[in-house]
Amino acid sequence: MTGSSRDSGVRPFPFFRAGAQAHAGESHRPILVLEDVYKYFRRDVPTLKAVNLTIERGEFVFVTGASGAGKSTLLQLIYRKHTVDQGRISFCGRDIARLSSSSIPYLRRNLGIVFQDFQIIEHWSVFDNVAVALEILDMPQRLVRARVAEALERVGLAGRGPERTSDLSGGEQQRVAVARAIVTEPALILADEPTGNLDPHLAIDILTLFEEINASGSTVLFATHDHSLIAKRDHRIISLDDGRVVESRTGLGGWHAAAQAAMAARAAIGA
Repeated sequence: MTGSSRDSGVRPFPFFRAGAQAHAGESHRPILVLEDVYKYFRRDVPTLKAVNLTIERGEFVFVTGASGAGKSTLLQLIYRKHTVDQGRISFCGRDIARLSSSSIPYLRRNLGIVFQDFQIIEHWSVFDNVAVALEILDMPQRLVRARVAEALERVGLAGRGPERTSDLSGGEQQRVAVARAIVTEPALILADEPTGNLDPHLAIDILTLFEEINASGSTVLFATHDHSLIAKRDHRIISLDDGRVVESRTGLGGWHAAAQAAMAARAAIGA
């Protein structure tokens, strides 16, 4: 990992840019590892159970499953909205469940998070909505302006910074949310149903935008229940079924085969 002088006080997660070179040995490690993870919101009824996953640096991974299957919970465990009840989650080799409350903001500075409902401030300008992610880091205004302009250009909103966010379309507002997520140049992007409020055409546009971000070096976890969206790509799929993981590395066709094999295995256990 690499850092800069402005980040020297950040612990235990020094900043690193998505495309930066890691120290020897770091670049070959997975960016995210979940080991036998359980999460309970009701006693004896786990939302997630025995989840084991390894996400490599630079992957684009769909996370899917029926409503209530645990997609959002999985992402929320990664950015520490919730903590695991059993098991371990390692991000860049560090056990995030063991972080103190004061360390969680530093974890999140290494993540870009995009939500279904955008979570932007509509009476702010486009610029202000994106810049806030940098201003909380006390970056110089000259650098803030340059980084925001670059992020807006990447999401197709070049020159739109002065506009009031409430005047934008839904698809444009989601692009603002994506720009805010990528402006800190995180290594891992967590997208929680980012196309859920968009029509199919705009959904494809946003998916393509995330793929372009992935191509620049960021790892992307893209949670969606929309199989028509997943079917258009051959990215690795992680599907949550009854709190467990069924996965495919060969797109939706491979997922169906994996799902059938998992169901057969469960039936054999119960026989």
